[in-house]
Amino acid sequence: MNTPVTSDPVLNKPTLLVVDDEAGPRDALRVILRPFFNIQTAESASAAVEVLNSQQIDIITLDQKLPDRQGIDLLQDIKHDHANVEVIIITGYGSLKSAMEGIRHGAAGYLLKPFNVTELLSLVNQTLEKKQRLDFLRHFIGTSTRLWGSDTESAQAWKELLAGYKAIAKSTSGSPSNVEDKSDLLPVLSDLLEAKDRQLLNHCSRVSFYATLLANRINLTQPEQKSLALGAFLHDIGKIGPEPYRFADDEITATEKSGGSQHHPEQGAKLVLPLGLPAEVGQIIAYHHERWDGAGYPFGLQGNGVPQLARIVCLAQTFDHLTAELPGRTPLSIDDACQQMLSYAGTHFEPKLTELFVHVVQECKASLPAMALAITPTDRSDS
Repeated sequence: MNTPVTSDPVLNKPTLLVVDDEAGPRDALRVILRPFFNIQTAESASAAVEVLNSQQIDIITLDQKLPDRQGIDLLQDIKHDHANVEVIIITGYGSLKSAMEGIRHGAAGYLLKPFNVTELLSLVNQTLEKKQRLDFLRHFIGTSTRLWGSDTESAQAWKELLAGYKAIAKSTSGSPSNVEDKSDLLPVLSDLLEAKDRQLLNHCSRVSFYATLLANRINLTQPEQKSLALGAFLHDIGKIGPEPYRFADDEITATEKSGGSQHHPEQGAKLVLPLGLPAEVGQIIAYHHERWDGAGYPFGLQGNGVPQLARIVCLAQTFDHLTAELPGRTPLSIDDACQQMLSYAGTHFEPKLTELFVHVVQECKASLPAMALAITPTDRSDS
């Protein structure tokens, strides 16, 4: 269990904003959390935004039902405008669907009213630890260029990053975390993606799930299946660099060759080299934008010259780009996305693999979005 937040007045307390339109729950949270946090309160979404724009806030407890807006809408704005603020949803109107939606939009946790005080404190502690980890990683990738330097510089930067991450995990959990063990690298890598952009983590998680769906229908060895799940999850790791993250609107028609993002496959493959991951993982990262007809990037590989696992991830990441629900864009339906992908079989994609992917997607179409959200990277890596 995490070490509780301290009430030592000598230490700087983090600031927590309670957003709830009901006085009872608002006062209860204030009383319970006041020993550990500087507490601010807001009765509406608009009042919460005013506080966020005028003060440094670390954590928010957010009611799902507010008088002027839905809590989930406010959550999306918070994660867009104040990405380093962690949010815990506390509501009396909860359901599995609303909980999953909240997590998808970046909530660190979900608690139902009436809440248990022990559960509340445990969740707040976990959220505070998460914020410390992500803040460390945001600072590291925002200030250190050595991750992208020579092999020696990159290896040394990884050592420093892992040591800093390990120190945070040890100080908050009270026990050491062996993040240099390859089997324990996934939490660090997952946090790195989220530290860059929550949408990047969501995209990579869904792509890994879709790739695994297809892997279950073809003759892959167990090591190949694990490399595929991990490589798909890390396929866009090269985008944690200094350039702003951008979720491409249409991965099939967008070449990205006019900007700098066409370099992210090479950058990502080079970035993970010091970690000693399986060679197939690096190949997936390097080649997931290659095309069956040779018109892809960065190397222009063609046909069977593109490794099979990279071909699978190419399909999975394209499907997600077409169907992902994001603010400001209208995704294609699963049927329309499948038809569009089939129309590019033989050019962008291997024909037989495309047909099989579409068949698998259609088989589980009804439950596909929910399954993609419910499966975590850790679940897949252990399968």
